[in-house]
Amino acid sequence: MAVLETIAIAFWAMLPAYVPNNAAVLAGGGRPIDGGRTWGDRRVLGDGKTWRGTAMGIVAGLALAAVLTVIEPSVSDALGFPLPAFTPFAALGLAAGAMLGDILASFLKRRTGRQRGAMFPGLDQLDFVVVSLPLVALLDFDWFREWFTLEVLFVVVVLTPILHVTTNVIAYKLGLKNEPW
Repeated sequence: MAVLETIAIAFWAMLPAYVPNNAAVLAGGGRPIDGGRTWGDRRVLGDGKTWRGTAMGIVAGLALAAVLTVIEPSVSDALGFPLPAFTPFAALGLAAGAMLGDILASFLKRRTGRQRGAMFPGLDQLDFVVVSLPLVALLDFDWFREWFTLEVLFVVVVLTPILHVTTNVIAYKLGLKNEPW
């Protein structure tokens, strides 16, 4: 597999996991998932993790996966190599896994004493990858095995932090985020 082909497959396959957290920021607000509960002297998750943001993030990831599946034959033909078409379970694993990863990262941040929006290097950039990929493998192992080769997984682990930092800096400069990480 050529390097550019591997990068294209990795990016395409991860798009339904890349989009949910951004959509959640745009649609956020509303009732916090933790209902304001604390564990010890700290919030369980905090006000930044809401039911509306989570639902909208998952819906955005599922919708993007559906669009990508519809256009995949044309894009694959134009590129000269196949890209993934998303099964419903693969799409759900990527979108819901991304949101669950973000929620678990928030939980870990609270347990380590970090406030909402505080930087947690590594976790901030890969939380959604660490949860979405195993969830996809659990929900649709054949699809996962076909598309997430070792080369593609390597690209995902390298590409994701770069994309994450870049999109967060852009969102910060546009006033959509309070911090650039």
